[in-house]
Amino acid sequence: MEHVPPPAEELARLDRELAELDARRAQLLTRRAWLLAALRPTVPTAAPGWNPSGWGAPPGAPAQPWGQVPKRPSAPRGAQNVLLTLGGLLLTVAAIAFTLVSWGSMGIGGRSAVLAAVTLGALAAPAVLLRRGLAATAEALAALALVLTLLDVYAVHAVAAPDTDGLGFTALASAVLAALWTAYGLALGKLRLPLLAAVVLVQWPLLFWAWAVGAPAPVVGWALLATAVLDGAIALWGKGAGVRVTACVGGAVMGFSALMVGLALSLTAPGPLGAVAPGVLLLTASAAAVAGAWRAPKGFARTGGAVAGLAAVAAVGGVPAAALPAGWRVLAYLLCGLALTAVVRSRLPGHAARGVVAASGAVVAGALVWALPPLAAVLLGPVTVLSDVWAGTPDGFRSALGSTLPWSELAAAPVVLALVAGLLGAAYRWWPSVVRLAAPLAGPTTADAGPPAAPAAGAPGTDAPGAAGGAAPWPGWTGWSGRPGAGAGGRGRPSAATLRGVVGAGAVALGWGALLLAGALLDVPHALALAGETALVGVLLTLAVRGGGAERGATAMPVTALVASVAGAVSAGLLSLASEGASYAVFGALAALFAGAALRAGAGVPRAVFAVAAVVWGTVITGLAGRSLGLAPHEAAPLMLLVPALTVLLGARLRRNPVALPVELTGALGALVAVGLAVSDAPFLALVLALCGVLAAGTAVRPERRPVAGYLAATLFVLATWVRLAASEVSFPEAYTLPVTVPALLVGAARRRRDPEASSWTAYGPGLAATLLPSLAVAWTDPDWLRPLLLGTAALVITLLGARHRLQALLLLGGTVLALVGLHELAPYVVQVAGALPRWLPPALAGLLLLVVGATYEQRLRDARRLKDALGRMR
Repeated sequence: MEHVPPPAEELARLDRELAELDARRAQLLTRRAWLLAALRPTVPTAAPGWNPSGWGAPPGAPAQPWGQVPKRPSAPRGAQNVLLTLGGLLLTVAAIAFTLVSWGSMGIGGRSAVLAAVTLGALAAPAVLLRRGLAATAEALAALALVLTLLDVYAVHAVAAPDTDGLGFTALASAVLAALWTAYGLALGKLRLPLLAAVVLVQWPLLFWAWAVGAPAPVVGWALLATAVLDGAIALWGKGAGVRVTACVGGAVMGFSALMVGLALSLTAPGPLGAVAPGVLLLTASAAAVAGAWRAPKGFARTGGAVAGLAAVAAVGGVPAAALPAGWRVLAYLLCGLALTAVVRSRLPGHAARGVVAASGAVVAGALVWALPPLAAVLLGPVTVLSDVWAGTPDGFRSALGSTLPWSELAAAPVVLALVAGLLGAAYRWWPSVVRLAAPLAGPTTADAGPPAAPAAGAPGTDAPGAAGGAAPWPGWTGWSGRPGAGAGGRGRPSAATLRGVVGAGAVALGWGALLLAGALLDVPHALALAGETALVGVLLTLAVRGGGAERGATAMPVTALVASVAGAVSAGLLSLASEGASYAVFGALAALFAGAALRAGAGVPRAVFAVAAVVWGTVITGLAGRSLGLAPHEAAPLMLLVPALTVLLGARLRRNPVALPVELTGALGALVAVGLAVSDAPFLALVLALCGVLAAGTAVRPERRPVAGYLAATLFVLATWVRLAASEVSFPEAYTLPVTVPALLVGAARRRRDPEASSWTAYGPGLAATLLPSLAVAWTDPDWLRPLLLGTAALVITLLGARHRLQALLLLGGTVLALVGLHELAPYVVQVAGALPRWLPPALAGLLLLVVGATYEQRLRDARRLKDALGRMR
């Protein structure tokens, strides 16, 4: 049995344990402070006490007892650095002023002696300062020495060799200075600036030499490449992080410049033989990038692999591209880019190989981007037909597009799309073989495998954090099998089924685009283009429907087919508007295809999209029928309601099917289009509104649609009545509205008697609005006083009844109408008073009102909440 101590004993025990924890925490904080002081370059000697050497203190670290916190250095290092920087700058300015201004007042011997003495002194001083532990001061004097050596070089050229070529002398001087500063930095290993200066100086000798001798562009490219290779060697084996980072930056700049020179020469080569020389330059750059990627860390290795792949594509593809017409050159580079995927079977390290594969993907993506403009012209070009519907059948496909693209220079575009689509389709079909071929990318290679034992997460030599049995080939990898626990899978990472679905989606989209582009480039007849595009829509719909049974995760392909089918249907429909017969044929076929797809598809979003598209195409057909009958837009509006009526019947048939609501909403949009067409003619607008009210009333028969459709039907009927009265120029609308209002109020009262919980808006709202709102509209334009008086009196009575019986509809409708009538009657007097007031008074009153409201904001907010609650309790 467990012993439970009394509360007093347990409290005393807890207090003792907390005191021990506090003491231990203070001890650890003191130890931490001593370690921080021991790691500083210069620390004051601590007071004698316990020697912490048993805890692994650094050699020569001051002894420090556990109970004493070390003192901070007396002078902050930031202030010290500022002083040293200012001193070095002043000395540098003085040296420059002496060389440029006071140089001519001394003889040649004096000049040489002064510069030599000062330079030697500046070079020797850092060595002495380093032995005394003054590293920061030594760095400042080393910077001065660097400036002095540059001034020495300038002085030598100005006095000893004034006739020599400036560029050539600069090339030689930068090479000599780079060598001298490298030796100086290696001799004084604690200084960082000399080696950094040597790396900066080594960038210029070859470039200035090529510039000095007037070398052609290939020689300049070789000079840049040689400098980049030297930078790469320094980045790999240089001393210090600063040196390596500087070398990386210089190598990136020089290497990029060399690649741009080689690429420009390759693209402008007059023939295959002329492209060989820049190709050799690009191949050498590729080999250098691979050599660097072989030994570089993973981030730089991937970059190096990508650069190597792109350079190899430019080198090899440039030779055949120079022999091809301008419109076909992209194909040569595409084939070379696809050939890079063979690197997956090479012995290249994993990260470098992934960089090469990324370069292959970049080349393919570039080729596809090049083919996008003509594809966009094919899809969007038929929009121009809207400006002249049924103008006549064009001669060919291109003339219907209205595009000015140079089609002869884009002949390779469909070939590019078809080639990539075929490869993606083959990969989708033989996915297990692709997995086996790409397996080397999923595991560590000899160069980056790390120790035989499973490394820890993030350890050097691993391809991914925590990879024990092999590195992940790219971020988000889940393993080739796609099963839980296979590979490096995890939450949020793509599975094998998802990857395969993406590959299949790419094949579908690119294959569809290739066929469309082929028709445009061949300039097929207009009828054949329409038939082909419609057939493609049918094929895409088949893929989209069958995609519903694909394995889990592979949804990319059916979604892509769905999007492409809708886009293709829009393009084909616009293209068919060139002639009347083609319009009926194409839109009829599209409606049938999408309706069939909706019937065959499973439940879900695709089925709803198919059904909505079928409704849209049917609505377009009714609009075309009105044009064929020669009807004006407002005369064709009632005909446009045929499809919304069918959607109401279809919704009643489908009931709670998920497709019912999208179909009915699409039909409602068609009805809205009909209302828009009838706006120009008031009688037809009243007719269309009444018909829409009938459709809404038919929808309200269903219980699940009644809350929305019932109000909509009442609103539409009231609007139809108002529009009809306005069209008939009726000056006394009450003669027509009161016979409707009285029975409606009686029906509402009977409804409230049977169901006291029924809303007053349902019972009395439509009846009151049928008379109050039209009368209010007429009262605002009536100069007589009788109508506003009668309407205001009626509104006052309705408001009082609503307040007495707590009926929300009566209170709000009556109060609103009463306020608007009062505003109408008082408006002339308000305008007259406002004109008599000083102009400064209204802004002052508005400001005072804002101050009062702001000061009593909380109270006003509570009042508004109480008013809202009171209205909410009304029926």
